[in-house]
Amino acid sequence: MTTPKRWKIALILLTAFLSKQTIHSQTAVPAKAREYRIAHQTQIVDEFASLLALPNLATDKANIRRNADAIRTMLEKRGVTAKLLEVPDSPPIVYGEMSAPGRKHTLVFYVHYDGQPVDASQWTTPPWVPTIRDKALEDGGKAMRLTELPQALPPETRIYARSAGDDKAPIQALMSALDALKAANISPSVNLKFFFEGEEEAGSGHLPDAIRQYADLLHADAWILCDGPVHQSRRMELSFGARGVVDLEMTIYGPARVLHSGHYGNWAPNPGSLMANLLASMRDDNAHIKIAGFYDDVRPLTDSERAAIQAMPDIDGSLRNELALAWTEGSPSSLAMQIMQPALNIRGIEVGHVGAKTQNAISTEARASIDFRLVPDESPDKVKALVERHIQQQGFYIMHQTPTLDERRAHPRIVKLDWGSGYPAARTSIDLPVSRAVISNVESTRGGPIVIVPSSGGSVPMYLFTDVLKTPVISFPIANHDDNQHAANENLRLQNLWDGIEMFAGLIAGVENNWK
Repeated sequence: MTTPKRWKIALILLTAFLSKQTIHSQTAVPAKAREYRIAHQTQIVDEFASLLALPNLATDKANIRRNADAIRTMLEKRGVTAKLLEVPDSPPIVYGEMSAPGRKHTLVFYVHYDGQPVDASQWTTPPWVPTIRDKALEDGGKAMRLTELPQALPPETRIYARSAGDDKAPIQALMSALDALKAANISPSVNLKFFFEGEEEAGSGHLPDAIRQYADLLHADAWILCDGPVHQSRRMELSFGARGVVDLEMTIYGPARVLHSGHYGNWAPNPGSLMANLLASMRDDNAHIKIAGFYDDVRPLTDSERAAIQAMPDIDGSLRNELALAWTEGSPSSLAMQIMQPALNIRGIEVGHVGAKTQNAISTEARASIDFRLVPDESPDKVKALVERHIQQQGFYIMHQTPTLDERRAHPRIVKLDWGSGYPAARTSIDLPVSRAVISNVESTRGGPIVIVPSSGGSVPMYLFTDVLKTPVISFPIANHDDNQHAANENLRLQNLWDGIEMFAGLIAGVENNWK
């Protein structure tokens, strides 16, 4: 009969063996994914190019549905149960499920498949004609035929097309990760759900309705948002929050017709000058917002968040050099720390003419477009109230529709405000069990430390998942930081796609091993 002591020794040996097997599997997965990718990279690029060739503006109803149908087919090809979730007047959401029998945790992968509008005249090659180049355009990259790609593509090879980086790259990476795991006979360690939205670049106007309508389908332990670029240092990153946003269009009125600036200057109110003074009253030249009470609701950073920011690579100097900046706002605070604060961005001013079209005239109106980036726990409604109170204190009469001439005669300073709806910020704690599991898994898969970002600078409606579904959200981007996101000649560095395949395969196959 086996003695208790021998049972104890056997249990210790078994535990050690299983521990080694877990470690082995986590280090083996990226190698298996890499092996698969090297053997199938031409097919991967070809499938990706086919997806990129589909025009994908959210307002282009016929083509956006072609995208949705294509992605559903891609999921079904991998054994995922997929369907389209319909919301009135909205592009369809591509939804998929892949169950892992016996697994207790569920992850939802979010990606958007629509893209930004394009001005084709600014593109070197047409935006929906995917073009492979052996390196970046600005480095002299030469075009390569899709049908004649070499067996070993250089890491700096890039594919140029709208949405190559933002945001079809994660779709292809996830599909290829599933292929790699199946080829290696590796099962997912968690149940998987996929949620591919077709309206993100158009503002996600119908996403709140979709989340509420299909809430029963969307239960999960966490959402993984696959959007945006990796850290500027090219190190893999995880982000645990996103800033909120609310935008504002302002119009200030001058004379009823354009006036000669010599005959009427210093007498007729100049709307350009009034707008410049109003904007200057709202924000100083060091990025500080001067609107009373604007910072009152800002949530303080936790010790873990401060530590994560301190551990981030120092890329400010190289970025200043790359962007030809002699100084930066908020100095000496770093870019990483500035992103943790709310911001007022003046994104456009329009009044009169400049250059060859200059006129010595006083314009009838001046317009400005601004956006406010919000942080937890600021709300768009309260921000709107604070801003309007500030504008009134500067002596302006606020209207929300175009004033009549009689109204312009009755009020010395009129400003018309057109607010966007906006949405609040969200931030997931770095210290949650799921957060620690994902961090541990990604670092194990990558083979070293990654960049932990408490919150990204951009805005996505992450609050819908954290506040409505009550589910933690972690952002896991894979695109290169210099992908010309939202601009002409958008591109994806293929090494980022290869890395994404390995990282997603590692997360799907091993995150349960890290969950405590």
